Amino acid sequence: MTIRYEANPPKILPDVDTNESILKFIEKIKIISKKCDAIHLTENVLGYQRVSPIEIGKVIRKEIPDLPITVSLRVRDKSEDEILEFVESCIVIGFSGILVLMGDPSQSGKQDSGQIPSRIVKKLREMKLDSKIDLYLSISNKPDFSKIGKKLESKPKGFMTQVVQNIEQVKNLADNLKEFSVIPIILFPSEKNEKSAKFLNLDLTSYSHGFEEFVKSVHDVTGDILITSPSDFNGLNEFLEKFSN
Repeated sequence: MTIRYEANPPKILPDVDTNESILKFIEKIKIISKKCDAIHLTENVLGYQRVSPIEIGKVIRKEIPDLPITVSLRVRDKSEDEILEFVESCIVIGFSGILVLMGDPSQSGKQDSGQIPSRIVKKLREMKLDSKIDLYLSISNKPDFSKIGKKLESKPKGFMTQVVQNIEQVKNLADNLKEFSVIPIILFPSEKNEKSAKFLNLDLTSYSHGFEEFVKSVHDVTGDILITSPSDFNGLNEFLEKFSN
């Protein structure tokens, strides 16, 4: 069973000690890593400036050397050279995979680079870098499979989905992407995560009462899941403690 935890590195704020925020973040990772199999580090979620997942990953690697780490790579605001530097850093640190995605527009107003995730994956594969690190692309929870040809042609290791809310979505993805790994993302249902659910147009009540069974059902289909809980670390930590026992 592979259960990943999605972790958003701390925001960089003018009135907050960033080093202190990093220490608190790492302590949380130490706690939850005992109940999951891997960590996924995001990069500048919603376009807000956060501590680089590269820097965070270096610290986690030293503190918890055996913990597999995947990481998001935003291409929207990076040049090809910056993208390559990011990927090479991930390889040197020893990350297991990279999710190449467009990313939300930068809140700082940084101009779009015009990079396309599927093209980047294709280029990285042409450079044989996929032999050193797994490459993933993102995919909708209910895609039009006739319109994702470029993504399929780029031949990533697999796809990390948008947040799913029912088993039918997962089965549809798995059935249509048999050649690829599929990692469904699940939002932990709690009051503290309601704001995130509304932003994502998710109805948490559709699976909140049978959440453990929902997680097991999704995992039975794909063998790999990523759980996110942006506003409720303690709630998810408690759930995983029970779930893993």
